[in-house]
Amino acid sequence: FNAAGAGAANPNPNKSLEVNPAPGDSVSSLSFSPKANHLIATSWDNQVRCWEVQPGGQCQAKASISHDQPVLCSAWKDDGTTVFSGGCDKVVKMWPLLSGGQATAFSGHEAPVKELAWIPQMSLLVSGSWDKTLRYWDIRQPNPAHVQQLPERCYALSLSYPLMAVGTADRNVVIFNLQNPQLSIIAIALEGRYH
Repeated sequence: FNAAGAGAANPNPNKSLEVNPAPGDSVSSLSFSPKANHLIATSWDNQVRCWEVQPGGQCQAKASISHDQPVLCSAWKDDGTTVFSGGCDKVVKMWPLLSGGQATAFSGHEAPVKELAWIPQMSLLVSGSWDKTLRYWDIRQPNPAHVQQLPERCYALSLSYPLMAVGTADRNVVIFNLQNPQLSIIAIALEGRYH
C-alpha cells in the first residue's frame, strides 16, 4: 500500500476478461477441447456454452445448448468434434459442435448424471449417475451398450485406459478394468480400509 494509491480503487486488479454471454448461475464443470482452444462450461442455469479462447485471453462465444434442468458435467470426444453433457434432467446430450448439428439426447438414467468420459479405445461414452449406475453408450445407438451397477451414487470419475476410477457417495473409490468392466479390480475405502 502507498498513500497515493490508497484512495484509488482498481476495478479489475487481476486484469480478468469477461466472457459473454456469461452463465446466469454457478458453473458446474469446465472442459477444454483436446484439439482446439474451445472451452465448454456447464452451469446451474441449464446451459452448456462454448467459447473460443485466444492466447491473449480474449473469448468469443461460439454456441450453446440447453438442458431442461441444471447441467452438472461435460466431456469431449477425443477428436474435438463433439461435446457430451449431462445433468439433473437425467439425460446425456451429444452435441456435434463443429458441424453445427442438433444435439441428440440419450435417456435411461433414473437420477441426475454427475460424470461423463469418452473412452476412445472403445468408442464408447460412459456416464455416471446418482442412480448408482454407470452406463456405456455406443453413440450410434439410443440405448446403453452396458449398464454397470455401483455400490452407491457416482460422485467422481477418472479414466486412464484400461483403468477407470469411480468415486461413490459411500466414500469409496471403485477401480474397473475396462477390458472386463463387470469385475471391479479393487474398492478403496477413503478411511484407508481395502475391500
